[in-house]
Amino acid sequence: MKNILLIMTGGTIGSTLKKNTVDTSDAATYRLLQRFNADYPSADQIHFKTRQLTSILSENIQPEFWQILIQAIESETIENYDGIIITHGTDTLAFTAAALGLYFNAINIPLLLVSSHLPLQHPDANGFHNFMCAVDYIVQNQPAGVFVPYQNPGHDMTVHRGIHLLSSLPLSSDFISARFSSDMRYEAGQFIHVNTIAYEQQPVRLKPIFSARILLIRPYPGLDYRNLKLTGIDCVLHDLYHSGTACALDENNPQSALYVLNQCQKQGLTVYFAPIEKRAAVYITTRQLLENGAEFIWDMTLEAAYAKLLLAFGNFDSDPTRRQFLDTNIAGEKIIS
Repeated sequence: MKNILLIMTGGTIGSTLKKNTVDTSDAATYRLLQRFNADYPSADQIHFKTRQLTSILSENIQPEFWQILIQAIESETIENYDGIIITHGTDTLAFTAAALGLYFNAINIPLLLVSSHLPLQHPDANGFHNFMCAVDYIVQNQPAGVFVPYQNPGHDMTVHRGIHLLSSLPLSSDFISARFSSDMRYEAGQFIHVNTIAYEQQPVRLKPIFSARILLIRPYPGLDYRNLKLTGIDCVLHDLYHSGTACALDENNPQSALYVLNQCQKQGLTVYFAPIEKRAAVYITTRQLLENGAEFIWDMTLEAAYAKLLLAFGNFDSDPTRRQFLDTNIAGEKIIS
């Protein structure tokens, strides 16, 4: 008998379509278990403890949700379970996967987040297959850690390490891991390890406190930094283009990242930049940011960098301890070739 803690939070997997509108429904989440009991070959060997924590579409999730979710998990005696499954929406799936992957950096059982790209009542929904994969992962005693099983429509089932998952590709419902390097494929009921990314970790014990005072900026041509409110925040996380670059015109140009860097420095605010691969050769624009005091969060996804910053400012009181935490590979979040 396998004991699984099942925490339901809503999302499309916990929704129904009614009058051309998708919305969460408590009844919809239990449809998943009804179908599982009917279709899974050894369903009688699985015992679920179910908990409907909330019923929320994931686009409405805020950082305090992660604290509530972690507290719900830790209120259980985790040693009593062979694994944990959390149902979750797709819109913020990568952010929650990163947050849980970092916080539960030393978890000794599998924790899997399961989503669906369509309500379960739709015949093409992948939610049930993702759920079956998660159960098989636990049943087959696969490695501990935070993972996301997900089947892109028309493709094989893939298992992603939570802290390497990227947000869904625009105008689609597809998910990939950083550098297209997922952890496993799931074929014919078997897990095939395919990850080629070097993976190491130095576990750190954390409090489930995520700062709500981090401003995330996304770059685009024409961004005028004068329109940003730089008050009531602890720091800025600035996204980068795929080359690890941002606009670096003269610092007096309000469309230059050097402008916002200068404005933040005057207020004693640190500006962190991510994602970027640490390498010897960088673009001149990146060099200009470095030479003007920018802080870079190297070798991890934007989602992981954001979640790690929230934990850094929620757990540590000084810049040196935060920087040490950011530089420490606590859960294999740093993607090292």
